[in-house]
Amino acid sequence: MPDDNGSRPRITEWILGGYFAYSLLLAAVLPLSAEARVRSAFASLVALASLHYLARFPARYVPVSLRNLLPIAGVLLAYKQMGWFARPGGNHELEESWVQWDRMLLVDWGLKDAIEMLGPVLPGLLELLYLLTYVVGPAGLLILLACGRIERADRYLAFFVASAVASYAFYPYFPSEPPRTVFPGELFGEHDTVFRELNWWILGRGGIHTSVFPSGHVSSACGVGFGLLFALPERKRYGIAMTALAFGIALATVYGRYHYAVDAGAGLVASCAASLACMYAFRRQDASSGVREDAARHRQERKPPPRDTIS
Repeated sequence: MPDDNGSRPRITEWILGGYFAYSLLLAAVLPLSAEARVRSAFASLVALASLHYLARFPARYVPVSLRNLLPIAGVLLAYKQMGWFARPGGNHELEESWVQWDRMLLVDWGLKDAIEMLGPVLPGLLELLYLLTYVVGPAGLLILLACGRIERADRYLAFFVASAVASYAFYPYFPSEPPRTVFPGELFGEHDTVFRELNWWILGRGGIHTSVFPSGHVSSACGVGFGLLFALPERKRYGIAMTALAFGIALATVYGRYHYAVDAGAGLVASCAASLACMYAFRRQDASSGVREDAARHRQERKPPPRDTIS
């Protein structure tokens, strides 16, 4: 497996560049206010310029550690930028159709009662899992660092970034609000916990109102698990554990009324599609690197030996 040497643009940076080019186009064509249009276009241009020059600076100016963290900042910017695309509230037709599946899943099939059968234990755990969504991205980098494989950061980050922005890209086409605000009190859990209060506080101050479909929480968490499975194939337990965490987060989004069940399912599909695209891109990169290495070795072997000189 070729390691990332930082001498060329990373696949993660190509993904972010493509996304911000797409968001720049959205800012030009969507019916936005002048302020939102200018702010979004400016953010996209700054991001694109930063990505363009990132790989051009020597390592002494852009440390590898900083280059590994910048994609996470790029995902945060992409999320906040989508909030500027929010449109005035509609008639909630989408939400009315989506909540039917939640009623069937949580009530008719008894999932809500099953979660609450042990009192506040499982509800509190699910809220904690949802809270962990905000740290799973950096956690994946820490796992690579602890395993001595931080040079594979691009292989991990590409899956995480692609999964997250794959969901964000659909937000303008499915304007919607979360079930906790459209259907206040309906299907809410019986047990309030400190983790729920903290989640609601965070969302009240940092959440966006553009869309909830697909679930960015689910897609990004799945991207962490899939990315670690790809970047650390010799230590699959980490990728399996993070993938299991992602499925727990998906359940938490529905039970906690942060998302509809269809949002969680769509987030999983978005992450799977993005991960397959990343696998293809890295296979192509590995094959190209192998061809270049073979050609260089062949040229070296064909060089005539140096002639002995007589002084």
